[in-house]
Amino acid sequence: MSNDTKNKDQNPTGQREVKVTELVANDGILKGKKTDVQNPELWEFPMDYPMSIIGHEGEHESLLNELKLILGSQFPAFDLASMQVKPSKTGRFHSVRVNLHLTAIEQVNELYAALENAKTVRMVV
Repeated sequence: MSNDTKNKDQNPTGQREVKVTELVANDGILKGKKTDVQNPELWEFPMDYPMSIIGHEGEHESLLNELKLILGSQFPAFDLASMQVKPSKTGRFHSVRVNLHLTAIEQVNELYAALENAKTVRMVV
């Protein structure tokens, strides 16, 4: 699913300018935060949810500590020792693979919001 952006204002050439703050789906402007699930009807719970969290360059230890805080607080039953850390080919970046057991859409929204606000997280896949 790709999200596009739009602005109601047009530039002098008559073309629409892109404004990052407005997310648009196929059927119009999306509601909620950009980290909220946009098609909750496609999700089936409970489910195991694998994900890779990529940290900023040189933030390996800080990334692990921040993820332990986030995952430990949101998923008390999650085994923090099961996190798998893998460096990139060049060793500049590290990714942390986790497999979470999700039971509700609110968990997904809260998790992505926390990861979005995490200082050491570069990307989530």
